[in-house]
Amino acid sequence: MNRMPGQGGLSFRKMHGAGNDFVLIDSRGREAMTTPALARALGDRHRGVGFDQLAELRGEAGGPLILDFWNADGTRAGACGNATRCAAALVMEETGRDRLEIRTARGELAAERRDGAIWVNMGAPVTDWREIPLARAVDPAHLPLAGGPVAVGMGNPHCVFLVADAEAVALSVRGPEVERDPLFPDGTNVEFVSRLGPDRLRMRVWERGTGITLACGSGACAAAVAARGRGLTGRRVAIVADGGELQVEQRDDGVWLSGPVAHVFEGRLGAGFLAGLA
Repeated sequence: MNRMPGQGGLSFRKMHGAGNDFVLIDSRGREAMTTPALARALGDRHRGVGFDQLAELRGEAGGPLILDFWNADGTRAGACGNATRCAAALVMEETGRDRLEIRTARGELAAERRDGAIWVNMGAPVTDWREIPLARAVDPAHLPLAGGPVAVGMGNPHCVFLVADAEAVALSVRGPEVERDPLFPDGTNVEFVSRLGPDRLRMRVWERGTGITLACGSGACAAAVAARGRGLTGRRVAIVADGGELQVEQRDDGVWLSGPVAHVFEGRLGAGFLAGLA
């Protein structure tokens, strides 16, 4: 990927993980490029490129990879598991390495290639109400909301509803209602999850700052943590999202995530498009 904007605009790459789609901007070796205005313009699926999240790669040559995440509405995201896997796959392809350390707002994340699949350690789940964060002292394992959902922090706040049938939920209605509930001072991602069988879950997702998405990596991790906490699954579980299947494994060192990664295309934003953001 050509990392310098040049006269023709700004280069980018489009990738997705199980239909969870991203724009990747490579700012390694130079100043960060992304602003709220650029994220909003790029996230517009009619006038821009369109994405669920934008990931900007930063860092100096020979140093650790740094990732910043943005939502389609121009707000910052604290974590994005599938975008982290996409960025890790890109850098591993460039360098031939099978293991990376990645710095994010979530902290230091390890990524590794195992049997051709990219796995990312998304860290330990956050279960303290202050750190998720919640607005007041309640039990995160049984929130005082209809349906008794579970709150889990995975770099982003998540509210996981364990339901009989995730397909029956009016996601476009319930998602934004829960995202903006006063219990979540920073808003929340919302997952509706049902058990398909032993260590197999169905998940539908509403992401804060974006809306309905085909998959969510940190959401899959939160769903796995919530389901295991309720005794529905073991340590390793398959998560069936709208866009594909993700694998989550809860280990002593953190919650590991894997799934498909696809490179879609590379492009360059026109100078006129960028000038309109000034």
